[in-house]
Formats: sequence, C-alpha cells, structure tokens
Amino acid sequence: MKRISAIGSLLKKIYRQYSNELLSTLQRKGFTDLRPSFLEVLLFVCESDGPSIKEIGVACGLKKQTMTSHLNELEKRGYLQRHVNEKDKREQNIFLTAYGERFKLSLMESISELERTYSERLGDVELDRVEHLLRHFFEKTGISEDFSEGEQLSIL
Repeated sequence: MKRISAIGSLLKKIYRQYSNELLSTLQRKGFTDLRPSFLEVLLFVCESDGPSIKEIGVACGLKKQTMTSHLNELEKRGYLQRHVNEKDKREQNIFLTAYGERFKLSLMESISELERTYSERLGDVELDRVEHLLRHFFEKTGISEDFSEGEQLSIL
C-alpha cells in the first residue's frame, strides 16, 4: 500500500474511532438520537455564532442536499432553529435551541473527557506532537486554502 493511502486510511480510522467514542459518551448522557455525521454539524454550530447554512456546509464538507437533510433532522429533533438573516432575507442562520444549548454543555464535557482519556493513553507530549504533525500536514498539503486565516480546525 502506498504511504499516502496508508495515512488516509489511518486518519479515517482514527476519526471514526473518535466519533464513535464521542457519540457513545453523549448517548450515556441522554442524547440517543444522534448519528456521527450530525456531530460535525452540531460542533460547528456550537463553535460559531449563528452561521449560515452555506458556512456550515463548507466547513463540514457537505453537499447542499446532505446539509439540508441534516439540518432538517436536527431541527426536528429540537437541537437547532433557523432564523432569516436580517441583512439578506434569502439567507438563513442556524442557532441552537435551549435543548441545543444543553447538548452543547454535554458535548464540551464529553470532548474534555475524551481528551483526558487520550492524554492518559498517549501522554500530553505525544498528543501535542500528533496534533502539531497533523496541523502541519494539513497546511502543507494545500487543504487549508479552503479555510479563512486563523480559523480553528474543528475537533471532530
């Protein structure tokens, strides 16, 4: 197997493992109606201040049809609500509901728990090194051109 293929495969496996562990932690906290693909959307909304649908789609790398489906489901489940943008009536911004705000607290707690677990498994120095290497790889491969200057990479 080519090296870049092995790297891609490992990254995908690590992402799936992380998503599944995060989802399991959230399910134990009572959020049993989520899928891994919803987590990325919810995390972006939790980290942003009323992002537009387009911003969420770009950040999560989702097509418009998939994005619409995810938002409809998350709205139906009570996590999100849409508001028409006052400046551009054609655009909608996405906000957390009160239930979504409770979810946000559980999400942040769950992420902290997982970070402690990973830190115990790897050690802080190794975890920092992995993060540094991945950020460097991300920046050097040109992928970062899709992100604005200084934008944080989502932790999912």
